[in-house]
Amino acid sequence: MRPIALALLMAAMTTSLSAQRARARDLGVAPGVFAPGANNAITDVAGVRVGHVTVTEGAGVRTGVTAIIPHEGNAYLDRVPAAIWVGNGFGKLIGSTQANELGELETPILLSCTLCVWKAADAMVEWMLAKPGMERVRSINPVVGETNDGGLNDIRARPITAEHVRQALESAAGGVVAEGSVGAGHGTVAFGWKGGIGTSSRVLPASLGGYTLGVLVQSNFGGVLQVAGAPVGQELGQYAFKDALSHDGGDGSIMIVVATDAPISDRNLKRVASRAMMGLGRTGSSASNGSGDYVIAFSTAREVRRAFNAAKLQTTELANEEMSGLFEAVVEATEEAIYNSLFQATPVTGNGRTVDAIPLDRVREVLRRYGRAPR
Repeated sequence: MRPIALALLMAAMTTSLSAQRARARDLGVAPGVFAPGANNAITDVAGVRVGHVTVTEGAGVRTGVTAIIPHEGNAYLDRVPAAIWVGNGFGKLIGSTQANELGELETPILLSCTLCVWKAADAMVEWMLAKPGMERVRSINPVVGETNDGGLNDIRARPITAEHVRQALESAAGGVVAEGSVGAGHGTVAFGWKGGIGTSSRVLPASLGGYTLGVLVQSNFGGVLQVAGAPVGQELGQYAFKDALSHDGGDGSIMIVVATDAPISDRNLKRVASRAMMGLGRTGSSASNGSGDYVIAFSTAREVRRAFNAAKLQTTELANEEMSGLFEAVVEATEEAIYNSLFQATPVTGNGRTVDAIPLDRVREVLRRYGRAPR
């Protein structure tokens, strides 16, 4: 069987297994006050698409690629305003300096493993340059993030190929997003249990503009897990600094991607991105020394789009006073997306190690004990 066919087969198997798990709301965990969108996913922001390729090879390779495409057009020719917030900079985020300098994205966003980011970036550049209208392009800024899945994945093999990247980009779709041990989340670990991809969304009420905001995470970090304020990590006996002599300080990383259809500029997108860290903190992360904690936020609104060759930009954007609802939305959606990444993850064995999924029956028990879930 060809490697890409095997990868897609394993992705399908993992998605099937994740159906046996649960999302946060299935456990009665619904952070915040705003309602989610139809799919409770980043794809609730119209035009945003997500594609996964899960890569499983032999006994050691457990990794993948996740692609987030901002709209249905050419991301280079029709750019979206964007901003990147660094919570803790122990990581590799290709393209971040130019994205922040110019305040825009000119490619989709890719997530993968630490030693694969350069291969993924090269493959996406090749894919973009081959598109119609790109014949004269001589510079392009790919945005590729990562977390280190070297515990479960033979990361030194650098197994991501151009074919994997193309497949993730070309298979990207709206609607329901596969979560858990899929794509770039195949080999990740969070709070000592299997981590992975998670997503969530919020829709503001009409009185606050009716805008949609969605979040997708690649969770691979540690700390002292809390779920809706209940000390799940402590109650289950698995948390950072459990052994006073241990150097386990919750190291790891998380990539957080935020999309919204609210018409906001890169300046206010940076403000939105910074609030995602509050949602991360609610789950029990302390952004430890060895954790690369990054947020990429963008707006799909037509009012703020930027043509690549525009001499002047005429935009209409929300005022500062209209931002607070979006701040609340990103905190809520980030928190829930992280829970979904854990609760939907399935066990993975790779690289001589097995990481189990968090036991949902015990999570339910802790939530009931602390009055955080319906009986």
